[in-house]
Amino acid sequence: MTARRSLKRSVIALASLVACGFVGYGAYAGITWYRYGRIDRPVDPHEIDPLLDRFIPVYETAERHHIRVHAPAAITFEAAKASDVNDSAIVRAIFKTREIVLRATPDDTSRPRGIIAQTRALGWGVLAETPGREIVMGAVTQPWKSDVVFRALPPDEFASFDEPGYVKIVWTLRADAIGPADSMAITETRVTTTDAFAREHFRRYWAFVSPGVVLIRHMSLRLVRRDAEQRYRLADNTTVKIVPPDGGTSM
Repeated sequence: MTARRSLKRSVIALASLVACGFVGYGAYAGITWYRYGRIDRPVDPHEIDPLLDRFIPVYETAERHHIRVHAPAAITFEAAKASDVNDSAIVRAIFKTREIVLRATPDDTSRPRGIIAQTRALGWGVLAETPGREIVMGAVTQPWKSDVVFRALPPDEFASFDEPGYVKIVWTLRADAIGPADSMAITETRVTTTDAFAREHFRRYWAFVSPGVVLIRHMSLRLVRRDAEQRYRLADNTTVKIVPPDGGTSM
């Protein structure tokens, strides 16, 4: 009887946890839908980005995230470009959930590693880049469709693109130096739509996917920090050892 009661309590606790998760998800999605288009302008210096302003200065939604990294900005930036969110089981589960819910065709295509190479293979284009510090990617798309297609545009055409029924998305990877051996890894995504039809469809879609997107951003920055700090430790500990003729060791 004791084992049975224990199992029953475990089932009830799990069911309660799942229910709370659904309630929390629903509340977040509802607030996101209600607040759509009400954007607070950034005040943190690390969230102000003139390079993004060139392509979407006025936007309907934005996601900004940053994390402190114990590594120089150049190392953090390279780690960010090489990061792969598919390394996270949670992120893979989020992508799979979208595929199932929207009945998308399973995507088993083999793509290169690294977020920049992967997204370019999906159709995104590079809009601007500051070597060693920042890269801006962009595409026009209709993300509410099951099998979403991303289309790159030339940088000088992106801001003026206004074909009806589309969403314009830009996102950036950036690393700001905050000390000789410390930096801030930053990512921001901005979205705007070209007409009322696209706005209505994207608003519903964004309310549905935004909790997952936020989680992916947090997970991806943690991966960047882990990789950047590991790279920095390896670089800092690497020395060239020279063995003199007498068999001793000198540094």
